[in-house]
Amino acid sequence: MRPWFAGEREVAILENLKRLPSQRSGMSDNEGRTDLRMPDDDEVFAVVTEMLGANRVEVRCMDGTNRTARIPGKMQKRIWIREDDVVLIEPWDWQDEKADITWRYEKQQADQLREEGHIRE
Repeated sequence: MRPWFAGEREVAILENLKRLPSQRSGMSDNEGRTDLRMPDDDEVFAVVTEMLGANRVEVRCMDGTNRTARIPGKMQKRIWIREDDVVLIEPWDWQDEKADITWRYEKQQADQLREEGHIRE
């Protein structure tokens, strides 16, 4: 029985929400794989190893170097970065041991990157 205030569209939405997320209409069949932001020419994957304070973190980059990365102001209060997070960094041109963080991947996205071989531990 449908509520008296619901039209056909609302009833379809309510019925769709009663199903499990994997059974809902509109889900793709590529087993949860999503298109992720990949590094540009001057960006590198990195894993946060230590929080240093003052908006700085120590990262282990996939090119084999450890760098001190800076969390930019536009990310400080909006995106929380913790140890073991996978991030994209942009190394400084004039000082190679320092970098800026440009993107943080969520846990599921980081797991997908590890499965696809982009990040090695």
